[in-house]
Amino acid sequence: MKGLNLFTIMKQIPNIFTLFNLVFGCIAILLILDSSTAIVTLQQGDLLFRLPERMVHASFFIFAAGLVDFLDGFLARAFKATSDMGKQLDSLSDVVTFGVAPSLLLYQLLRMSFLRDTGAINTSQLWLLPSLLLACCAAWRLAKFNIDTRQTTSFRGVPTPITGFVVASFPLILWYGGEPITGVLLNPWVLYGITLVLSALMVSDLPILSLKIKDKSLRNNLPQLLLLGFALLLLLFFRWAALPLIYVSYVALSLLFRKQISST
Repeated sequence: MKGLNLFTIMKQIPNIFTLFNLVFGCIAILLILDSSTAIVTLQQGDLLFRLPERMVHASFFIFAAGLVDFLDGFLARAFKATSDMGKQLDSLSDVVTFGVAPSLLLYQLLRMSFLRDTGAINTSQLWLLPSLLLACCAAWRLAKFNIDTRQTTSFRGVPTPITGFVVASFPLILWYGGEPITGVLLNPWVLYGITLVLSALMVSDLPILSLKIKDKSLRNNLPQLLLLGFALLLLLFFRWAALPLIYVSYVALSLLFRKQISST
């Protein structure tokens, strides 16, 4: 009986890791919405941009959740504890961590972009609501994934966690980057465009590359190896700013090897 109880507990370890994913996502949301730090600073009559450090911390929690999200799948396979319950729990957690939290990051960045203009302090919420499109598309994409039998060796649409990582990189790029990057990322029309493109690619039916290594064949793993090479080079030269570029490379390689991906 004790052995059975221990076995049952071990089977739940992957689900516990999945809940840590959810907890980290909730912490990220709390940090994003924390109003204890000012978003702008008033100096000599001009509104100057100032990124709250808590938003940077929120980004790190989203990345930490991504690590936990990887580990829960790894542990589920190791303990042979994959289940429909675990699949649903994973998707529900991902909606919060990689859908809602990144949407709120975009919301705050949009808010800052309008606050940079001294004539837009009282910006209507209607201008900020498009940021929630990302959360809606994340939920749609995850629901689709749960019932789509084609997504076993490849994806249809860009995975939600990868989209979440791209958005989570924005506060880090702003924090560690320079004024030119700030000017681009805090342009509301750029943010609208980014939101629309990321959301559309999530819910699209495009065959998207899986990052798993299939076998020892170079030909079968060529897209993954090329992506790894691009990622290392981009990280070396661009640091946090490399993440959006890696995302573009990921989508581009998926389109380039579309036939190979579709046939697997």
